[in-house]
Amino acid sequence: MYTRQEASQLRQEFWTTFGQYMSPILSAEGEKVNWINYKTGEKHIHFKMDAANRSASIGIVVSHPDPDIQQLYFEQFVQLRAALHASLGEEWKWEMLEYDETGKLASRIYTTLDETSVLNKSHWPALISFFKPRMIALDEFWSNARYAFELLR
Repeated sequence: MYTRQEASQLRQEFWTTFGQYMSPILSAEGEKVNWINYKTGEKHIHFKMDAANRSASIGIVVSHPDPDIQQLYFEQFVQLRAALHASLGEEWKWEMLEYDETGKLASRIYTTLDETSVLNKSHWPALISFFKPRMIALDEFWSNARYAFELLR
Protein backbone atom coordinates (compact mmCIF):
# COMPACT_ATOMS: atom_id res chain seq x y z
CA MET A 1 0.00 0.00 0.00
CA TYR A 2 1.04 3.53 -0.70
CA THR A 3 0.43 6.55 1.45
CA ARG A 4 -1.79 9.20 -0.07
CA GLN A 5 1.29 11.36 -0.68
CA GLU A 6 3.22 8.50 -2.35
CA ALA A 7 0.26 7.69 -4.59
CA SER A 8 -0.11 11.35 -5.56
CA GLN A 9 3.59 11.58 -6.32
CA LEU A 10 3.44 8.45 -8.53
CA ARG A 11 0.44 9.84 -10.44
CA GLN A 12 2.21 13.15 -10.96
CA GLU A 13 5.36 11.35 -12.09
CA PHE A 14 3.36 9.28 -14.59
CA TRP A 15 1.68 12.33 -16.14
CA THR A 16 5.01 14.17 -16.28
CA THR A 17 6.57 11.16 -18.01
CA PHE A 18 3.65 10.89 -20.42
CA GLY A 19 3.79 14.62 -21.18
CA GLN A 20 7.52 14.40 -21.92
CA TYR A 21 6.94 11.38 -24.13
CA MET A 22 4.23 13.18 -26.11
CA SER A 23 5.82 16.66 -26.27
CA PRO A 24 7.71 16.13 -29.56
CA ILE A 25 4.51 15.00 -31.31
CA LEU A 26 2.76 17.79 -33.20
CA SER A 27 -0.99 18.08 -33.63
CA ALA A 28 -2.78 17.08 -36.84
CA GLU A 29 -2.44 20.72 -37.88
CA GLY A 30 1.33 20.70 -37.27
CA GLU A 31 1.25 22.72 -34.06
CA LYS A 32 2.75 22.09 -30.63
CA VAL A 33 0.05 20.92 -28.23
CA ASN A 34 -0.28 20.17 -24.53
CA TRP A 35 -1.56 16.60 -24.83
CA ILE A 36 -2.40 16.21 -21.14
CA ASN A 37 -4.54 19.37 -21.02
CA TYR A 38 -5.78 19.27 -24.60
CA LYS A 39 -7.74 22.38 -25.54
CA THR A 40 -10.65 21.67 -27.87
CA GLY A 41 -11.57 25.34 -28.17
CA GLU A 42 -15.12 24.50 -27.09
CA LYS A 43 -15.90 25.44 -23.50
CA HIS A 44 -18.01 22.37 -22.74
CA ILE A 45 -16.13 19.69 -24.72
CA HIS A 46 -13.07 18.09 -23.14
CA PHE A 47 -10.77 15.21 -23.98
CA LYS A 48 -10.11 13.45 -20.69
CA MET A 49 -7.53 10.84 -19.77
CA ASP A 50 -7.66 9.10 -16.42
CA ALA A 51 -5.24 6.60 -14.92
CA ALA A 52 -6.48 5.05 -11.69
CA ASN A 53 -5.49 2.21 -9.39
CA ARG A 54 -7.20 -0.56 -11.38
CA SER A 55 -7.94 0.86 -14.82
CA ALA A 56 -7.44 3.72 -17.24
CA SER A 57 -9.83 5.57 -19.51
CA ILE A 58 -9.77 8.10 -22.29
CA GLY A 59 -12.71 9.87 -23.80
CA ILE A 60 -14.67 12.90 -24.82
CA VAL A 61 -16.70 14.57 -22.08
CA VAL A 62 -19.52 16.99 -22.89
CA SER A 63 -20.52 19.00 -19.83
CA HIS A 64 -22.83 21.83 -20.85
CA PRO A 65 -24.90 23.09 -17.88
CA ASP A 66 -28.07 23.21 -19.99
CA PRO A 67 -29.24 19.60 -20.56
CA ASP A 68 -31.01 20.51 -23.82
CA ILE A 69 -27.89 22.11 -25.31
CA GLN A 70 -25.79 19.25 -23.99
CA GLN A 71 -28.07 16.85 -25.82
CA LEU A 72 -27.54 18.87 -29.03
CA TYR A 73 -23.75 18.58 -28.59
CA PHE A 74 -24.06 14.84 -28.02
CA GLU A 75 -26.34 14.42 -31.05
CA GLN A 76 -23.73 16.24 -33.13
CA PHE A 77 -21.17 13.65 -32.00
CA VAL A 78 -23.64 10.91 -32.96
CA GLN A 79 -23.77 12.41 -36.46
CA LEU A 80 -19.96 12.21 -36.55
CA ARG A 81 -19.79 8.73 -35.02
CA ALA A 82 -18.51 7.01 -38.19
CA ALA A 83 -15.76 9.61 -38.61
CA LEU A 84 -14.77 9.34 -34.94
CA HIS A 85 -14.56 5.55 -35.02
CA ALA A 86 -12.69 5.68 -38.35
CA SER A 87 -10.07 7.98 -36.79
CA LEU A 88 -9.84 5.82 -33.67
CA GLY A 89 -9.86 2.50 -35.48
CA GLU A 90 -12.18 1.09 -32.81
CA GLU A 91 -15.66 1.48 -31.32
CA TRP A 92 -16.06 3.38 -28.05
CA LYS A 93 -18.83 3.40 -25.42
CA TRP A 94 -21.44 6.17 -25.63
CA GLU A 95 -23.30 7.48 -22.55
CA MET A 96 -25.69 10.40 -22.82
CA LEU A 97 -26.50 12.39 -19.68
CA GLU A 98 -24.81 10.38 -16.95
CA TYR A 99 -23.59 11.75 -13.64
CA ASP A 100 -19.81 12.17 -13.41
CA GLU A 101 -17.61 11.61 -10.36
CA THR A 102 -18.46 15.09 -9.02
CA GLY A 103 -22.22 14.59 -9.38
CA LYS A 104 -22.58 16.81 -12.46
CA LEU A 105 -24.52 15.73 -15.50
CA ALA A 106 -22.18 14.90 -18.39
CA SER A 107 -22.18 12.89 -21.59
CA ARG A 108 -19.22 10.66 -22.39
CA ILE A 109 -17.75 8.83 -25.33
CA TYR A 110 -14.92 6.70 -24.02
CA THR A 111 -12.93 3.50 -23.80
CA THR A 112 -11.13 1.81 -20.91
CA LEU A 113 -8.11 -0.33 -20.23
CA ASP A 114 -8.68 -2.68 -17.30
CA GLU A 115 -6.21 -4.39 -14.99
CA THR A 116 -3.63 -1.63 -15.05
CA SER A 117 -2.50 0.67 -12.29
CA VAL A 118 -0.82 4.02 -12.51
CA LEU A 119 0.77 3.14 -9.17
CA ASN A 120 2.68 0.26 -10.75
CA LYS A 121 5.57 1.59 -12.85
CA SER A 122 5.73 -1.68 -14.79
CA HIS A 123 2.24 -0.82 -16.15
CA TRP A 124 3.32 2.59 -17.44
CA PRO A 125 4.37 1.33 -20.89
CA ALA A 126 0.91 -0.23 -21.32
CA LEU A 127 -0.76 2.97 -20.15
CA ILE A 128 1.32 5.12 -22.50
CA SER A 129 0.60 2.69 -25.36
CA PHE A 130 -3.10 2.97 -24.52
CA PHE A 131 -3.25 6.78 -24.31
CA LYS A 132 -0.84 7.83 -27.06
CA PRO A 133 -2.53 6.52 -30.24
CA ARG A 134 -6.00 7.37 -28.99
CA MET A 135 -5.09 10.94 -28.07
CA ILE A 136 -3.44 11.43 -31.45
CA ALA A 137 -6.54 9.97 -33.13
CA LEU A 138 -8.84 12.28 -31.12
CA ASP A 139 -6.74 15.24 -32.26
CA GLU A 140 -6.95 14.09 -35.87
CA PHE A 141 -10.73 13.68 -35.60
CA TRP A 142 -11.16 17.04 -33.85
CA SER A 143 -9.10 18.94 -36.43
CA ASN A 144 -11.95 18.29 -38.90
CA ALA A 145 -14.98 17.84 -36.63
CA ARG A 146 -14.68 20.97 -34.49
CA TYR A 147 -16.26 23.12 -37.19
CA ALA A 148 -19.52 21.19 -36.82
CA PHE A 149 -19.77 22.45 -33.23
CA GLU A 150 -19.24 26.15 -33.93
CA LEU A 151 -22.92 26.54 -34.82
CA LEU A 152 -23.92 25.28 -31.37
CA ARG A 153 -22.09 28.01 -29.42
